[in-house]
Amino acid sequence: MPVTIAGLQHAGVAGDVDANLRILAEAAASASQQGARILVTPEMFVTGYNIGERVAELVSPELVDRVADIASTAGIAIVAGLPELLTDGKIANTLVVVDSDGALLLKYRKTHLFGELDRSLFVAGDALPDPIEIDGVLLSFLICYDVEFPETVRLAALAGADAIIVPTAQMEPYGHIAEHLIPVRAWENQVYIVYVNHAGSENGLRYVGLSSIVDPRGATLASVGGTDSSGLMIATIDPAVTAQARQDNPYLADRRPELY
Repeated sequence: MPVTIAGLQHAGVAGDVDANLRILAEAAASASQQGARILVTPEMFVTGYNIGERVAELVSPELVDRVADIASTAGIAIVAGLPELLTDGKIANTLVVVDSDGALLLKYRKTHLFGELDRSLFVAGDALPDPIEIDGVLLSFLICYDVEFPETVRLAALAGADAIIVPTAQMEPYGHIAEHLIPVRAWENQVYIVYVNHAGSENGLRYVGLSSIVDPRGATLASVGGTDSSGLMIATIDPAVTAQARQDNPYLADRRPELY
């Protein structure tokens, strides 16, 4: 059964949780009205990404509850990027998946930290997620830099994922990742990729935008423009398309893992 997914590209408001949740609520209502079953935000959207030590001031378990309230009000599942406080007092760069009734389906902590910005604020997760099923579609999840490692996407594809959802905070000068690498990752694994980025600038960091939903043949189904563009992109994920692509382009079946 196909599932329609929306991605929100938006600048948000750095360090202002209330403002970002208002933006999320408006987007959730709009996406739901347009027939989307799932809405995806950029990486760390709830608090802002490049906000330094303010992350520690804003992290709270209540953030997940507030996202869940928005999901249940709008009647749409939400994939939201936010900070997570761990039991040892450290902070993870996390995405949560809450269903349309507000139930928490998954937490995933970014496993590949990028540069000093990530490493100064977050600890890396130690496990990649197993795919979860929503309405018969198998979905896996990565965060930003994670998708740039071919092994992460291949593992999800081998686990049967139909789509990989990737909240990101991709900044200049790395627009080529959004434009070139994402379609290649989709093609070489015969999987949909939902790549959702920030727009605008945040404390001197300029984001490239260029969010996209790419199908298993590498074709772009929906997109939002560059750094000055905000808005929703919406496309449908169809497991039958994934299955046919894997017959037509049998990279997964023709692998010889004993050689590498």
